[in-house]
Amino acid sequence: MVETLTEKKTAPAGLEDVVAGSTAVSTIFEKEAMLIYRGYTIDDLAAHASFEEIIYLLWHGKLPNQQEYDHLVGELAAHREAPAAVLEQMGNWPKGANSMDALRTAVSMLGLYDPDAGSNDHEANLRKAVRITAQVPTLVAAYDRIAKGKQPIAPRKDLNAAANFLYMLDGEAPNQLRAKVMDTAFVLHADHELNASAFACRVTVSTLSDLHSAIVTAIGTLKGPLHGGANQEVMKMLESIGDPDKADEWVSNALAGKGARVMGFGHRVYKHGDPRAFILKKMSKQLGQQIGDTRWYDISERVEEAMAQKKGIYPNVDFYSASTYHNLGLETGLFIPIFACSRVVGWVAHALEQYADNRIIRPRAEWIGETGLHYVPIGERE
Repeated sequence: MVETLTEKKTAPAGLEDVVAGSTAVSTIFEKEAMLIYRGYTIDDLAAHASFEEIIYLLWHGKLPNQQEYDHLVGELAAHREAPAAVLEQMGNWPKGANSMDALRTAVSMLGLYDPDAGSNDHEANLRKAVRITAQVPTLVAAYDRIAKGKQPIAPRKDLNAAANFLYMLDGEAPNQLRAKVMDTAFVLHADHELNASAFACRVTVSTLSDLHSAIVTAIGTLKGPLHGGANQEVMKMLESIGDPDKADEWVSNALAGKGARVMGFGHRVYKHGDPRAFILKKMSKQLGQQIGDTRWYDISERVEEAMAQKKGIYPNVDFYSASTYHNLGLETGLFIPIFACSRVVGWVAHALEQYADNRIIRPRAEWIGETGLHYVPIGERE
């Protein structure tokens, strides 16, 4: 009798609802539709905290005092410029390369130039974390410009992460609302418990590989359309609808299998609504009103109403992030890299937590193949 793992080890597809580890970084309370960072609700943090405060919170387990905050802000500002060799290499990459492929490759290159590359101790990893976090938005903005035949714009030391990112795209410091919306979006996307990219990051760290390798792993995971790419698909959907008055019919046809899928709804964990979506909805409307064009918000709202009425399901974070980013003037191809600019902070937090109490992540698999086969010489095979 061949021993099998079926009875005791079989897990549901996609490890759905399987507890695969413990964390104090962030968690989701499903019934309350609540996301928690280090004990604070996302609603509280989005309303009051800056992205820089969130960085400190997720890495150190507490909100910074003024001295700690000033030190972190100074360190980030001092390390925002990417190595010249990396920017030079970007100019040699194939025209039209996927922006996430470019980011993945660029972050891997950062590891070659990091002065702490040979060390995995905690203080070295914190220094690497600052450099990676500071430089990912720089790399995203630089590649966006390089791909368009333009020169990268150097970051400014007087702007925070969100405002700097918008500035590096077009050379104009954003107005107060645009800067605030971008900052809040970074807060909302910073972490989300044991999502696919965070888990992938922790698997890499569990082998005692380096932090840059772990972040590269996470970027590759985020690239997938079932993880980070959904907001791009939402924007394509909104553009295909085109008019708020057509939203209800479009949704009906989609649900009847007569059109494209309705994107940006439902969630593996949230069953009563994604709290991040509610915050992004307000920001999408504010931006639309400021620029004098609420069409994308209006279409989104009508789609949301139709889905609630016809299916009883709610939007996730990807749904209203699409119209929010579009109203910020950002191109669809930037949507996933923007996600990475923020989520890198959460990946670092999970990496640090894994390093601190590590055991290699090595699950088992249910065997569904054959047994008892015997080798047949090649000349006798059919």
